[in-house]
Amino acid sequence: MYEHTLTDGTVWLTRPTGADIDRIVECCQDPEVQRWTTIPAPYHRSDAEEFLDKVMAPGWASGSPTWAIRTVENGRVEGMIGLTGRGAGAGEIGFWLTPDHRGRGLMSRAVALVCDFGFAADGLALDRIGWRAIVGNHPSAAVVRRNGFRYEGLARSGGVQRGVRVDEWHAARLPTDPPGPVDWPEHPTHP
Repeated sequence: MYEHTLTDGTVWLTRPTGADIDRIVECCQDPEVQRWTTIPAPYHRSDAEEFLDKVMAPGWASGSPTWAIRTVENGRVEGMIGLTGRGAGAGEIGFWLTPDHRGRGLMSRAVALVCDFGFAADGLALDRIGWRAIVGNHPSAAVVRRNGFRYEGLARSGGVQRGVRVDEWHAARLPTDPPGPVDWPEHPTHP
């Protein structure tokens, strides 16, 4: 798969490069990024180098792209978003954003761009984009709810975070689902 830059004029999604390593390391020191994602903790320069070499390159080659989130064209990295292949016609979205850019709608814009690309016939032509998060990650849930992801349930001990089993929320969007906000159960920690 060849590289695709995605933009709506407010957010730019580009493939991260070696020039971004120091910024990625800086961003991944954020306790909230470490709390809700599966990045190594503590996070070192060697982790960013390995991410670019062993995740990014093979991911783009196999149709599982990851983009750096930037707020200006060719600007510094402010987050990451990716689609990981989950079998024929399915992908799973994952993302994080730096603290000073949270709550401004940037991640919702990035998710919309990635979903559009994921479902497009000239993009990845996916039939399903899934999402999962550790129970309690309300900001992530709010982003996918705003982008039309339907709540599918609670997976008790469904994930592993640094060797510990954790409960996860699951949601998904199909290409036939409208992209706008959807309602979820008031207390999605219960089945």
